[in-house]
Amino acid sequence: MEQILTWQQIYDPFSNIWLSALVAFLPILCFLVCLVVLKLKGYQAGFLTVILATLVALFAYKMPWNLVGASFIQGFTNGMWPIAWIIIAAIFLYKLSIKSGSFEIIKKSVMSITPDHRIQVILIGFCFGSFLEGAIGFGGPVAITAALLVGLGLRPLQAAGLCLIANTAPVAFGAVGIPIIAMANLVGIEQHSVSAMVGRMLVPLSLTIPFFIVFLMDGFKGIKETFPAILVAALSFTTTQFLSSNHLGAELPDIISAVVSLAVTTVFLKFWKPKNIFRFDNESNFTQDNTLSFNQILKAWSPFILLIVCIIIWTQPWFKALFDKDGILSYTSITLQFSNITAGILSPSITGIGEAKPLSLALSVDLINGKTVAQAGTAILLAAFLTIAILKIKAEDAAECFWVTLKEMAIPCITIGLVVAFAFISKNSGMSTTLGLAFAHTGDAFSFFSPIIGWIGVFLTGSDTSANLLFGTLQQVSAQKLGISEALFLAANSVGGVVGKMISPQSIAIACAAVGLVGKESDLFKFTLKYSVAFIILIGIWTCIIAFFLQGIIPEVIVK
Repeated sequence: MEQILTWQQIYDPFSNIWLSALVAFLPILCFLVCLVVLKLKGYQAGFLTVILATLVALFAYKMPWNLVGASFIQGFTNGMWPIAWIIIAAIFLYKLSIKSGSFEIIKKSVMSITPDHRIQVILIGFCFGSFLEGAIGFGGPVAITAALLVGLGLRPLQAAGLCLIANTAPVAFGAVGIPIIAMANLVGIEQHSVSAMVGRMLVPLSLTIPFFIVFLMDGFKGIKETFPAILVAALSFTTTQFLSSNHLGAELPDIISAVVSLAVTTVFLKFWKPKNIFRFDNESNFTQDNTLSFNQILKAWSPFILLIVCIIIWTQPWFKALFDKDGILSYTSITLQFSNITAGILSPSITGIGEAKPLSLALSVDLINGKTVAQAGTAILLAAFLTIAILKIKAEDAAECFWVTLKEMAIPCITIGLVVAFAFISKNSGMSTTLGLAFAHTGDAFSFFSPIIGWIGVFLTGSDTSANLLFGTLQQVSAQKLGISEALFLAANSVGGVVGKMISPQSIAIACAAVGLVGKESDLFKFTLKYSVAFIILIGIWTCIIAFFLQGIIPEVIVK
């Protein structure tokens, strides 16, 4: 077979790292301008960004056109499989719960726990929102929880703003771990180290958010009156999030933390009640619906209980072993090779020491393989099929749910595919490495700026997943250049992104639409902006403290 010529990446095509970085930044700037200035839709911004990234790769980085094309195919395919696959399966399961009527019982079971608005916001906006973030993500949690809270008597602007703030703690792991899994897949490391680091970094934020929400509603007086219940909710959520992210991976922390926090706080509220009932609508003649039986509630929650069970099974070593080379399900793994160009890219060491390494352009399509990221999507789909059987949903109703899911997710999935395609073109051409090397020139200060990069990314894209895909390689390269574990900066990108969610134009628009405030987006933006800025500064300081004084808490990175 004829030896294929290889192309070696050039990290500084203009012999000036800042000029090269400026050119490499142009596609990202294009994305920013398209979304913020030109107000284009996500898929339109993604398409134009891919075109500009292609031109920069071809003419500035001298990347052969066939490698650019292969990178686009590799990236877009990764966007469709497994990312879009997981999202479609999750939303299908959610729609089945609505179609069966179970979702109404879920809402009643949450709302009947207490009439106090302060605690309701924690249970619905923080805990239940985390559950929805872990199950479906992508704007759904804020829309659902904000609408619920307006129905309970909160003012629309207040409900939307509080839900945006409450949604910060779970964003790093939603939906079903996609932000972390996709980034780990992009940079070529196992997701568990990043998941563990994110769980460790989020401890101060997850503990603080419930108290901060109550403070915004009713000041220190509100914190004092509800302190026992809020402490139980915050501690149970944060502890479960920490343990699950460190021992189970990125898929389940949101869902398990939400379920545990809801359950523990609900039980606690059976024995403790606030002396003063606080409500914004001054309602005093309220009644609680205590007619739901345990069996009704258990059956209503069954779709999401099945989701947890299926994902846990898929992550077990004995199940993964079935897909090993000699396993009985090894035949389900399919790898598509670009036989003429898979060894066509060489990536030089950023330190200048060691040989250049080839970048693979192979595509893996694994339907049920428990050893791959796609396992989450198939696990959720299995939970959906079990839900259809247990809740006795008619075949035509299930088919309608799936068809509606496909129609609603068509454009978002294309957007994701284009964003991931840009990420892979940037990675394979060397543009991301150029940016990373430039940021690394800021020296120790990069530890502070690392989460801010993720914050900016989520502000622009509305998605922690998209921000991690845009800047994951940059964070990895910067960490390697500075001699700091890449797990910290990869986690910082995701953690910084969670507080960018509350000011993202996409999130603001979704929240306003859900509570009837269309046209008032600027008011909601003003409400959340100051808190977002304050949080990202604190996260930057926290990252510096870890980098310089607490490196012992950073987990070991395992390369795939």
